[in-house]
Amino acid sequence: MENRINIQQLAPKAYEQLINLGSLIQNSQLSSIHYELIKIRASQINHCAFCINMHTTDALKNGETNQRIFLLNAWRETELFDNEEKVILAMTEEISLIHENGLSDSTYQEAKKLFDDSYIAQIIMAIVSINAWNRIAVSTNKKIESFVAMEK
Repeated sequence: MENRINIQQLAPKAYEQLINLGSLIQNSQLSSIHYELIKIRASQINHCAFCINMHTTDALKNGETNQRIFLLNAWRETELFDNEEKVILAMTEEISLIHENGLSDSTYQEAKKLFDDSYIAQIIMAIVSINAWNRIAVSTNKKIESFVAMEK
């Protein structure tokens, strides 16, 4: 893969605002496990190796299990995820793949049964945020090695 532009250097104010959005979400009432599941699942959908690597590492640090991460791509086929997590994962898929059908009424109604409007808004903003990051990383060929360098 060729080296591409560095958006952080070329559009620092916009990049900083995206970081600020992430900080707002991080400090919201959204649980850290819910947030990590959103980030990993959206990154899988968007084929963002950089983000998958980063967020699985973060999830493990936050107490997520290897088994659940390994099976996240097949979450419908396992009982390892509770009802809240399943609704969040469905929302993540439907919003990330918004060009297909968008957030369905049935998934939205399931979310309304489990979460208040504020929490639903935070889920949606978390999905929007990670999709933006995925698009930046994929379109600029962000390499996993740069994450490893950031960790050191």
